[in-house]
Amino acid sequence: MKKSFTLLSLLVIIVSGQAQLRVAVLGGPHSASVKETNSLPGWNTKVKPFYTSRSGLNLGFLANLPLNESGNLALQPGFFFMSKGRKFQQVFDTTVTKTDTLNYKSNFFTNYIDIPFNFTLKLPMSKKAKFFLSAGPYVSFFFSGKINSELLVAPTDTSLKFSKSDDEIEVGKGTHKAKTFDFGINGRVGFELGNVIISGFYSQGLSNFFQADYDGTFKHQVIGASVGFWLNKSQPAAPKAPKDKDKDGVPDDQDACPTLPGSALTRGCPDKDGDGIADQVDKCPSEPGVAAYNGCPVPDTDKDGVNDLADKCPNEAGPASNNGCPLPKPEPDTDGDGVIDKEDQCPTEAGPKDYKGCPVPVIKEDVLQKINYAARNIQFQKGSIKLDASSYPALNEVADALKKYPKLRLSINGYTDNSGSATANQQLSQKRADAVKKYLNEKGIAADRLSAKGHGPANPIADNKTPAGQIKNRRVELNLESQ
Repeated sequence: MKKSFTLLSLLVIIVSGQAQLRVAVLGGPHSASVKETNSLPGWNTKVKPFYTSRSGLNLGFLANLPLNESGNLALQPGFFFMSKGRKFQQVFDTTVTKTDTLNYKSNFFTNYIDIPFNFTLKLPMSKKAKFFLSAGPYVSFFFSGKINSELLVAPTDTSLKFSKSDDEIEVGKGTHKAKTFDFGINGRVGFELGNVIISGFYSQGLSNFFQADYDGTFKHQVIGASVGFWLNKSQPAAPKAPKDKDKDGVPDDQDACPTLPGSALTRGCPDKDGDGIADQVDKCPSEPGVAAYNGCPVPDTDKDGVNDLADKCPNEAGPASNNGCPLPKPEPDTDGDGVIDKEDQCPTEAGPKDYKGCPVPVIKEDVLQKINYAARNIQFQKGSIKLDASSYPALNEVADALKKYPKLRLSINGYTDNSGSATANQQLSQKRADAVKKYLNEKGIAADRLSAKGHGPANPIADNKTPAGQIKNRRVELNLESQ
């Protein structure tokens, strides 16, 4: 037993390393017999006819290792429990035979672990169905066995005696002992239907597995059937590595220099300077270059560090930031404010570009007061977003101030108290801010100088719990901003 399990472990280790290994479980009934030959007198006529086959069971595993890319030729080792042996029964007619024996039965039962090593040919019948033929040698390991017998005799005409024995079969040398090892040949034929296997098999022992108390040979024979299924799917076979004589990673059938190591970029030919141009066509094989110059470096005619291919002024030196062209001479800027004199409306007074080089005007205090006054006096008709006529004079002064200072922008922010829903207050504050913006726009102030935004009840400036506070919170704020 230990030897059989050792062999099974070895088999598992061998096949488990195969990426394409499939394993199936199989089992079914069979008929086992023992083919015996001897020189005993009368054996063939008086004894042999009373031997019959034994019904048994086979159960085990089958592995599949493809031997070609299609998988239709495979090695199939297995590991099976097999019940073997034979039966004997003889009934005597004591009226014609001078014997007191009436009936004799003897069963010779053995169990083995069979390990076949079969080569299998598979013939596709459809996408999922295959017919297969499989054959090869097998080795067996004795597992257990026994001999039982029953004898019915009539020592006198008026009495019968019955005896029964049941003996275990031992392994080793000597009479009535079995050998540990057996071997033979076997064949299997059947169908693979998807993952299901249906097959019939035949095995014939080639060694004398038992020692009787007379000279003879004993060989196992089994005929049976099995049904099973594959436990896993096979992995696709790894593609064969193409031939590559120079070991440069470029297959010979694609390598322009199959005996000289190179790179895929140069179709397998050497490239000493690594510029992607094979040495055999590189006019500067020791200097990295480009194909346009036959493998030589790109020249730099004006020596400004920008090669001629990237230099827009190849005959005039200039920095790379200006594409190799000379930088233009700077335009004069007398007041140094960053606005050149020809674009500066105040060339001797520093000012930002937004004011065309002129100083930013200082907003007089009276203008700020007008803005603040207008903000405090913006009124709307009751329950409406329409401006009250009383707001017009103050807003007209705001428009005049914005016209006087064209670089100023005005931010218009509308607010409400907290009575009513937040959504309604938000919409009301936005519409009132838009009404102020529209009025100023109609007075000649460009829309892009005005921004209007409603804030609803946010940022209160008084207590909303009192009517007076609510009046203060219902307001429009005006804020000047520089562009």
